[in-house]
Amino acid sequence: MKSVCVYCGSSLGNDPAYAEAATQLATVLATRGIRVVYGGASVGLMGLVADTALAAGGEVAGVIPQVLVDKEIAHPGLTELHTVGSMHERKALMAELSDAFIALPGGIGTLEELIEVYTWSYLGIHDKPFGLVNTNGYYDGFTAFLDHASAAGFLKPESRAKLTVSPDGPTLLAEWLRA
Repeated sequence: MKSVCVYCGSSLGNDPAYAEAATQLATVLATRGIRVVYGGASVGLMGLVADTALAAGGEVAGVIPQVLVDKEIAHPGLTELHTVGSMHERKALMAELSDAFIALPGGIGTLEELIEVYTWSYLGIHDKPFGLVNTNGYYDGFTAFLDHASAAGFLKPESRAKLTVSPDGPTLLAEWLRA
């Protein structure tokens, strides 16, 4: 595993545990020599992940649409910054650059990105691991929905099982690297 895409919020949220989880994940990725691929912003958990990985000696590739560059939220100090024309191009390039996907706490954008790679896995478009860091139960409602969708016959049990859920990033990575 050479590159991991990290999806997360463009804000910090209101629980300091979210920032701690972002810092912990970015540090473990950097110290293992795994490049961080993310949305290219300098704000919120996104900026914290980038800054932490860079400070730990890691490489960070950002992918950001021009509209967000124009709003001056692009991170100026990344190893690589790819500017694209749309959110669709952003997600496609992030997926292309990554060997796995991890969602930290975030809002609808984070959830949408995770759902898209989940769907691509379901359709056989990729066979890369994907998971979420369930900091303080942040994703409990989402995982309950997936369990409900599976029980109701809308999500195959083997597809439900592909989403790795972990309380923290180091545990998630350790599970993947053991497999």
